[in-house]
Amino acid sequence: MRAYFLRRLLLIPPTLIGITLIVFFITRLAPGGPLEQALMQAQQVSLNHGSGRAAGQGTALSTDQIDQLKHYYGFDRPWHVAYVQWLGKVAQGDLGMSFRYNEPVWDLICERFPISIFYGLTTLVITYTICVPLGILKAIKHRTWVDTGSSVLIFAGYAIPGYVLGALLLVFFAARLRWFPMGGFTGDNFADLSFMAKAGDLIHHAILPLCCYLIGAFAFTTLLMKNQLMDALATDYMRTAVAKGVSYRRAVLGHALRNSIIPLATDFGQNLTLFLSGSFLIENIFDINGFGLLGYTSTLDRDYPVVMGILLLSSLLLLVGNLISDVLVALADPRIRFG
Repeated sequence: MRAYFLRRLLLIPPTLIGITLIVFFITRLAPGGPLEQALMQAQQVSLNHGSGRAAGQGTALSTDQIDQLKHYYGFDRPWHVAYVQWLGKVAQGDLGMSFRYNEPVWDLICERFPISIFYGLTTLVITYTICVPLGILKAIKHRTWVDTGSSVLIFAGYAIPGYVLGALLLVFFAARLRWFPMGGFTGDNFADLSFMAKAGDLIHHAILPLCCYLIGAFAFTTLLMKNQLMDALATDYMRTAVAKGVSYRRAVLGHALRNSIIPLATDFGQNLTLFLSGSFLIENIFDINGFGLLGYTSTLDRDYPVVMGILLLSSLLLLVGNLISDVLVALADPRIRFG
């Protein structure tokens, strides 16, 4: 078991290299990169000021200026040489400079990391805190009004996309009723508030976005817990335990529940990507500067250093999350042995 996890840890660096190498190569082949955009903007400015070049010259920049732009964006070197240089900087903790913001990529990530941590961790905690007990209750009360009523609410919520729900909540509860702010992670006077007032302001701004983040995960986690527990309740060892005099409550909590949480443990580690993925639609609706919106805008703007930085961190979290899932599965079921 220990040797397996050690091998998994040693496989993380080459896997990251493979992922980033492929994406780095694709960014060099994709049209409409930062160099092309800079040339188009320069040509447009030149034409607007009436100083365009003669027809057929094709650009308002000289050859030296184009070479300077290629050097600035790192396109003056072969892609594999540029990748090795980027990888060397990453090994030193330098993710490069953003083309759009003209700031270090690491600073941009650190600026948005608390926001993603807050929403990702809160979503994770609330989901498992509510959905696991609800799934257990639905399995025990199968085909009763509790199971039927909760299923109707769960599937109704699951059918509504998070960004659509966000727009509706924003219109009714923020714009019309004014119960919640229109958006933002915190208020404008957040720095001047006391500790308790800061906590209240943060919760006040987070209620509507969290509803959008949670609505999709509720159905999957709840029904997964319910279905797994129902399968466990129908097994022979459950009937044997009850026949030997074990109370039904103890049989469920002590025997069936432990086997039922194995699929949840498998899925738990992958939820770490919530810290970086987010939803750019929800963040755009509520004006939240999180990782989802940053990754989306960086992709549209061909801000490759930011794209590569977010890709590196999200891939690392996914690989670490899969390893954590294996650890949790091994703890939940001692019979499992990894080779």
